[in-house]
Amino acid sequence: MHSAEDTEVFCLGLAIQDTILSVASIPREPVKIYASARRDVGGGPAATASVAIARLGGRASFAGRLGDDPTGAALRRELDNEKVDVTWLRDFAGFQSPGSIILVDRQGERLIVAYADPNLPRDPGWLRPQSLGNAVLCDLSWPEGAMKCLTAARDNGIPSVLDADISRHGRDEVAALVATADHVVFSRPGLAQFTGTDGIEPGLREAARPGHALIGVTDGADGLFWLDGGRIHNARPPQVDVVDTVGAGDAFHGALALALARGCPLDQAIAFANAVAALKCTRPGGRAGLPTWDALRDFSPSLDVGWYKTS
Repeated sequence: MHSAEDTEVFCLGLAIQDTILSVASIPREPVKIYASARRDVGGGPAATASVAIARLGGRASFAGRLGDDPTGAALRRELDNEKVDVTWLRDFAGFQSPGSIILVDRQGERLIVAYADPNLPRDPGWLRPQSLGNAVLCDLSWPEGAMKCLTAARDNGIPSVLDADISRHGRDEVAALVATADHVVFSRPGLAQFTGTDGIEPGLREAARPGHALIGVTDGADGLFWLDGGRIHNARPPQVDVVDTVGAGDAFHGALALALARGCPLDQAIAFANAVAALKCTRPGGRAGLPTWDALRDFSPSLDVGWYKTS
């Protein structure tokens, strides 16, 4: 186990217990159906990204909030077993840890119903890491904690990545985080929620802020779309036979943050993140399907990773 001071990527956000049910198809109307398989595994955008980083040979720390309950203990234990530093993962007595039900159909598409205790303390005053490593990654689940880390990253010249998925928080809170991070990658639903438009290019133009090194959106098999020099660009991932898309976006964000932490040029970082996310989609389970460094090299031997150094 590495120490908090040895961190490459400091991740902050949601850790959640996922119950994943395999179904023939996702219902379009109220009905009773039966699942063919069940898996219980830890999830959450930033938490899963931290595991992706560790699986790839990077060094990750995760900060977040849990209830003082068996679910929280299981989430902490799983992250620790994945060699993620959990020094700044805090348990709060009297509160429930987050949980979700995920339906995954035969095409690998998903439906997620998540619960996070809205009364978990939001004050980040206790969050005082000595180092944020070489990059910061945050999701939208805890705006106060994310703002503290993103601001510190900006003040110290550390690259930051914001995973901007759908949020239950107000637009003003999300807008402040979008403006503070220097690499912002939305999900397609997250971009639509934030900008009020379904179009990728108009949405990105609406979301763009001064100082962004990257403003983009992931769109499944179509990969990443981003604005650069006033023009829209697209980088598609390798084509794969999709088994399960759960965790693919988290894998993308984690791989992107790891590449930036190691000084990788942006175009190579995007290609790296696309390959990691694509390979994840070929394997069942959210975290269970996250690839290792060796698996990634076997999957994409032509990937430009001259910047990569194994730990």
